[in-house]
Amino acid sequence: MPLLEFLKPEAVLPALRAQGKKQVLQELAAQAARHLPGLDEREIFETLLQRERLGSTGIGEGVAIPHGKLSGLDTLFGLMARLERPVDFEALDGQPVDIAFLLLAPEGAGADHLKALARVARVLREPGIIDRIRAARDADALYALLTQSPAQAA
Repeated sequence: MPLLEFLKPEAVLPALRAQGKKQVLQELAAQAARHLPGLDEREIFETLLQRERLGSTGIGEGVAIPHGKLSGLDTLFGLMARLERPVDFEALDGQPVDIAFLLLAPEGAGADHLKALARVARVLREPGIIDRIRAARDADALYALLTQSPAQAA
């Protein structure tokens, strides 16, 4: 089974343009709304913004995992974006972010949401994965990196 089964090939963006943290969240919300019919872009954005007010989802090493729970969503949804230029995300290590992984969960997801977040963080902390994400040529290569187990990639 793929490590991040809630990530679909069409939800991988190899070159997202954004000037700052708020615009990154807006772009991620807009992209998510395109993939999730019936969900409102503004509601997604507000959910992400509310979560960021609790503390930055920038986890360090240029990576952020913005996330939230939404009513009207019935399954986990992931979207990965590599930013064209790093932006200040108020990350824990102070480094600008150039890799963002959006994770949306159903409102009642409970532990599944936390388990999915942990899985994303674990994948993004694998030795060398960040460098390989930054070096990947296109969306297909990025998708392969994020959905293969380390044994498959070897």
